[in-house]
Amino acid sequence: MDAQISHEISMFYGWWQLSVCLFAFLSLMSIWYHIGKRQHDYGPVWLALSVLCWAFSGLIEIIFNNTSVYSHYKDGLTSILSLTNSLFILMALPWFKYLPAPLTPLIKSKLWPLIIGIPFAFALFPTLFKMFLVREAYVINELDVVYALLTLIFLGFVLWESFIKRRLLLLGWLALITILVTLMAQIYKLMDNNINLLLFSAIFKTSLIMLFFALALSWVKELTETLIPDPFQLKIKFIKKNQKPSTMANSVSLIGFPGDKDRIIQLTPALYRLFKEFAQRKKDMTDDWLEIKPKNFDVTKDYDISDHNELKRLLEAILNGLFGKKNWTKDKHYEPLKATLFEMSENRERKIRLRIPKENIYIDY
Repeated sequence: MDAQISHEISMFYGWWQLSVCLFAFLSLMSIWYHIGKRQHDYGPVWLALSVLCWAFSGLIEIIFNNTSVYSHYKDGLTSILSLTNSLFILMALPWFKYLPAPLTPLIKSKLWPLIIGIPFAFALFPTLFKMFLVREAYVINELDVVYALLTLIFLGFVLWESFIKRRLLLLGWLALITILVTLMAQIYKLMDNNINLLLFSAIFKTSLIMLFFALALSWVKELTETLIPDPFQLKIKFIKKNQKPSTMANSVSLIGFPGDKDRIIQLTPALYRLFKEFAQRKKDMTDDWLEIKPKNFDVTKDYDISDHNELKRLLEAILNGLFGKKNWTKDKHYEPLKATLFEMSENRERKIRLRIPKENIYIDY
């Protein structure tokens, strides 16, 4: 009777794991296909493949449920899929935008595939040895558990950093709790209570899948929030210097970015004057071009901009105010913002002007 109940529970767990994890795999791949593919971001693909390994584990549970003759094949295949699941999660980590500072050099290293691949192979061979020779090798056969524990430690730190940097504190704490439960489930694998192990596995796999979806949605949320609007969509307001509080001095409000709040950025006095000069020329004067000083400049002539580095500093200060320091990239943020804000003269005259329509510019005099 107890054996029959155990088989029924295992069969239910197998079908649940196969259907839920297969659906999660297809959903994560769909998110990547519609968004990540254009971004050339393959992190979601590796996470989706790790979930697919769980779906195959469910299939193994179904196939070998009613027989005990080939139990060593079942255990071996389950261990191999567990190892592969951990490997795919580790392969996804270099694609994460936010990584803990102490781990970044290691994860971003060109040797990362070797760092995670060698322990994978070291744990895989004893598992194959057990499967085909039907021999017990004690602790060495549980190396998939050790590999999974190391994977969870890395994943916990990376998930925490990802959610915190996206200002999702509650999700960060939920990630840590989920990792803790998953660690307990991995340790529980070393025990013999199969039903409780299935319960633990169902809980942590469900929780991790939901975390992967939360991570994907936070990634999508960040992509929408960091989109650079077109010139006609962007409005610029220069705030009066004598407004209170004093921290508002040299501040510029940018309206038109995704979200329900205006983006207010703080500039140095010099960069504020330069940005305001662009706006005043655009709004009030017929000739709205500013001229950049050439290397062999005319000493009798005054130039509006000392060099290209001054423009670069202005753009970087705006990006730091919009997204935070080091939270933007040159190709996805710097170049699009430069194209939105400024245009160069076609005749290579070292002249530049603001692209924002003058009716979208507000100056508090």
